[in-house]
Amino acid sequence: MESLQTPDRLVRLAVDLVNTRTANPEQLTSPQTVRQFLLDHGESEPITLDDDDLAQVRVVRELIRPVFHSEPADAARILNHLLAEYAVRPYLSDHDGSPWHLHVAKPGATWADWLAAGTALGLAGFAAAHGFEAIDACAAPDCERVFVNPAERRPRRFCTPTCSSRTRVASYRARQRG
Repeated sequence: MESLQTPDRLVRLAVDLVNTRTANPEQLTSPQTVRQFLLDHGESEPITLDDDDLAQVRVVRELIRPVFHSEPADAARILNHLLAEYAVRPYLSDHDGSPWHLHVAKPGATWADWLAAGTALGLAGFAAAHGFEAIDACAAPDCERVFVNPAERRPRRFCTPTCSSRTRVASYRARQRG
């Protein structure tokens, strides 16, 4: 497992992991798709996964999902539980000839355990810096995506401008009919 690099990377990893299962078809369909997800998020070879890893990563995804839908105290309890269960005191490693980097998962952790520890740490740090109101789910009725918003003076309700526009247009049309 490669470096944790930056808190932003861990937050992006959490958001993207949860967004692999929305109203759209499941994106993590095989060990190979999990491998590609990890590569796309900065991990490096070797990445070896099997069907059990796929199942475990999907479980972690569903453990993280409620953080985006919960009240702050509940979200904090979820993150604290994940950190207690999966994270360890941070330590530096230069394994496999890689540059020195920080680890928060147990040595020899599975990819799922590493994802649980890293994404929980990233979201906890983000919540501490920006508040839980900056961790949210899209308000569009037909969207299940989640997002984070670090812009303190620009609150967001939608994951993308597309969802915002689609919702506004639907609301306008409903008012015109009604």
